[in-house]
Amino acid sequence: MLARQEALAVTTQTFTVGATITPGCSVVSGSGGALGALNFGTRTGVQSGQVTTSFVPNASLSLGCTPGVALSMSINGGQNYSTVRNMQRSGGTERVPYRIYSSSTLAANTEIGVNQAVSVAYTDGNNISLAIFGAAQLTGFSPAGNYTDQLTVTLSW
Repeated sequence: MLARQEALAVTTQTFTVGATITPGCSVVSGSGGALGALNFGTRTGVQSGQVTTSFVPNASLSLGCTPGVALSMSINGGQNYSTVRNMQRSGGTERVPYRIYSSSTLAANTEIGVNQAVSVAYTDGNNISLAIFGAAQLTGFSPAGNYTDQLTVTLSW
């Protein structure tokens, strides 16, 4: 009897799996769109001198970057800029000047100028905080009311 020979089928092969990850950053928002706030608090109209605060990020926003990305931010002059950033009284023309800084020491060399690029240092690419600090100069002659401004932060990498 003759043995029947069967053709052997190839049962294994390889294929390539790959991805390209490009450097970048993203701002993820759960709700709202405001990045955060600089709130100088409630002050009396006769108080004078410098008052300070630090940036409080919106808890529903998160900022993340691909590890190793060189991130920078710039901040515009706001809605009431003349020679300095100003908060303006709602329904009025009175203003309170303020400055923003990249360090809590509020040193002149850390002031963030209008549209000036400032490096953003981070250690955790999935949880980046922006170091922004504010100093307002109260004159002691400010009418009562809510003083506000709105700034735009631009992130670059």
